[in-house]
Amino acid sequence: MSSECAGKNSWPELVRTNGDYAASVIERENPSVDAVVILDGTPVTADFRCDRVRVRVDRNRIVVKTPVAG
Repeated sequence: MSSECAGKNSWPELVRTNGDYAASVIERENPSVDAVVILDGTPVTADFRCDRVRVRVDRNRIVVKTPVAG
């Protein structure tokens, strides 16, 4: 799955951090992705894209799931 993508593609160390901070770290560590902060549970498309990382946050903007490319 995400192993198909070039560069770093998983950020477990960002769980329980601020979502905006996490997005900036992700984009700095892998410049070929766009990190998108979304509320956990928000409906999203199921297409797989190596240039996208969804940063799932709770209502306090804290990351609740490991961000991965796809």
